[in-house]
Parts: sequence; structure tokens; C-alpha cells
Amino acid sequence: MSESPRACKHKERPSKSPRKRRDGKRSQRRGGDHEQLLWEIERRRLPGQHEHLEPCGSASDAAESSPKRFALQGASWSFVHIQDPASQRLTWNKPPVNVLVIRKIRDESLVEPFKELCRFLVEDKQMMVYVERRVADDATLSKDEAFCSIRNQLCTFREGYDDISDCIDLIICLGGDGTLLYASSLFQGSVPPVMAFHLGSLGFLTPFKFESYKTEVAKVFEGNAAITLRSRLKVKVVKDMLQRTGEPPYSGGPQQQPEHNGLLPHGHTNTDAGKVTLQLQVLNEVVVDRGPSSYLSNVDLYLDGRLITSVQGDGLIVSTPTGSTAYAAAAGASMIHPNVPAIMVTPICPHSLSFRPIVVPAGVELMITLSPDARNTAWVSFDGRKRQEIQHGDCIKITTSCYPVPSICCHDLVYDWFESLAQCLHWNVRKRQARLADASDSSDTEN
Repeated sequence: MSESPRACKHKERPSKSPRKRRDGKRSQRRGGDHEQLLWEIERRRLPGQHEHLEPCGSASDAAESSPKRFALQGASWSFVHIQDPASQRLTWNKPPVNVLVIRKIRDESLVEPFKELCRFLVEDKQMMVYVERRVADDATLSKDEAFCSIRNQLCTFREGYDDISDCIDLIICLGGDGTLLYASSLFQGSVPPVMAFHLGSLGFLTPFKFESYKTEVAKVFEGNAAITLRSRLKVKVVKDMLQRTGEPPYSGGPQQQPEHNGLLPHGHTNTDAGKVTLQLQVLNEVVVDRGPSSYLSNVDLYLDGRLITSVQGDGLIVSTPTGSTAYAAAAGASMIHPNVPAIMVTPICPHSLSFRPIVVPAGVELMITLSPDARNTAWVSFDGRKRQEIQHGDCIKITTSCYPVPSICCHDLVYDWFESLAQCLHWNVRKRQARLADASDSSDTEN
């Protein structure tokens, strides 16, 4: 890709990855091995928990599993205790060095906040700042000679070309909820802590105000910040799965049909056939819809290999608790706190009066296929991206990912969520009922 001349030439070497462009003085950071995490989620012991209560995983993989489980065992019994999400805190094993700044593009109002933040991180905090190449090459930044010295110190990357998954210690988002979704898409494995500033339109997932960014960023660098582990969905698109087996998705053969309750007690899918053409980590939702066709979408929904139901309507939404306040909420689903371990299944305009949204446990595997008698194909999108067509014989497998997004809270995980419900969605907002001036005016008062 050719570059046009600009006032101050940006420092970049296209032939090298972002990791090789770092200054040697600042290159002392965590290694590429995920066992040497620079940050971890610390969970405090709850009242009533004793010394024989031991975590199932080490501190280094605490951020890679959600929810965190603690096993309590006796001589002949055992059960699993779910740790209180309110005790999740961010601590730094080493001071953070590399910060990824994500800015909402095509928004000129964010240019000045972006420059302020980069200057603060580079000059005041001595951080190595990573930005997208298209952000660094913005014409407004190129013309600003005062910002030239800072711009030359930025490390750039291109989505899909440069791997920065093991380079970043902290992510700072400037914009709306889309910036957080984009940050999630950049890390298909373990995700660094994310600090999101509300500079967009809605801002449900961005609790911080930019007016106090210096104070807030300094607090995060000091550690002990509250964390919300936002679960993601691991999604696989498998092509030609049914055509290769020569059977319907239930293994009982072409003649076996579902029982009246929609379950196949002994029929399970063949998971070894087909070719995985796409695998993604999704933060909000997977949407299956009828696309440009005027026919009803007709897809089959399986849970752990058992046929649950057929969906006839405009489509189906499979969402995380974080996504429950997005498309799923518009389709009539309940809003679930992001720390609840669950997967939501919400129909889009179902042609049935009794098809209500459901919530299933986070550990199950869902599978969506076209029904054999479907009149048209279906289309699927993942957090609104990578939209593609699903044909007969294809399937979509969905389960909870073991790589959540650690979202830094402004106050705490409960207050921030209800504050977003009230400020962004105006949850339960109505004009207050006036009190009675005289109790005798009430129709329920006895004479």
C-alpha cells in the first residue's frame, strides 16, 4: 500500500511486526508465554470460606476462565462453590508497559481526545502506545506538527496482518460500545484488561468519562480496580457437515423423527464430519436471520446434540449476558448482568405465540442448522461482522468461551450496570405518581 507524503514522516517498518519495532529500553515486558501474565484477577476470600477451600486453577489462568470455581471436598462428598463476582479485582504483577488505544474512526470530535491521551501516555507515563495504522495515518494528525513527535513514537498495526495478542498489557477505548466489540475481535485468545471511555452515542459498555481521564488512568495503573469478566461465545461454522454423513443432524438415521417434546433421547449429532471454515470469539451475539428472502427462516436448534426445537420466523439470536442489552433486548429478551454464567436464546419475530426467549447454562453447546424442509438459506453474523450465508448441510456450533473480556469498572460491577440501564436505556423511567393530598380521598379508605 503506497503512502502519500506528509508533514512529519511516521516511524514504521512494514517488513517487521509491531513487536520488533519496540524500543529496546522498553522491551522488558511479559514473554509470549501465557503462563507469564502481566496482570491477573484477584479474588478475595468470602466470609465463611476456610483454608481448605482451594481454587481449581492457578492465579495465572484466573483471567482465562469464567466464572471462577472453588471446590469443597469431604471424605465422600464434594460440591462446587461459585466465587462472589464482586471480589474480582485487577492487580499488576509488573508495571504495565504496552497500551493499545482504540479510537472510533470517522469521528472528528475524537481527534483531540485521542491526541491528549497519547501525549499523556507517552510523555507523562512513559508508555509504549499501539494504534491502528489507519488511525495514525489520519490526515488531521498528519497536518498537526505539534503532535508529530508523539506520532513518530506510536507503534502501528493492521488488523488481519499483525499479531499483537502477546504485546498488549492494557486496552483503552475512545468511542462507543463498538470500540469495545472491536477490541474483543482483535484478541481471539486471552484479552488484556479493557478501559472504555464514553465518547460515542450510546455508551452502555463505556463507563468512564473522558473529562477525568488522567485521574482514572492513573488509578488503573496503580491496580486494585474492580473488574467485570464479560463472557464470550466460541463459535464455529462447519460446512457440508450433513452432506458428508448422508444423514440428518441426529444420528438415528433418516427415518428417526423427534418426539412430541422436541427431544431425541438417544439421537446425537455427528461432530466429526464437515470442515470448520470459521472460528470466532463473539462478545455480544450470533444472529441467524432469513437474509434477503421473503420466506420465513426455518432452522433447527440443538442443545448438546439433542434437537430442542425448530425456529420459524425472522431468525434467532444467541447472545451472551453482555449482549442481552443489545439486539436481544430489542427482540424482547430479559436483560442479564454480565457476571451471570448463561447463554440467551431469543427468537426474532417467531411465527408462534408461545415461543418465549430462554436462558440456558453457560457450559452447553448449541448447534443451529437449516431445517430439511426450509425453503431458503439463512444468513449469520457475529457481533454485526463477517456476515455469510448458511446453506443446507452447514451448521453453527456455539458454546461459552474460556476467554472472557476483563472490563474495568468505573465504580463497581453492580453500580456501573444499573447506571448504564438508567442512563442509556432509561430503564423503568416514568413520571412519578403524585401522592394523595388527603388520605380520605382514597377509594380504599373505609367510611
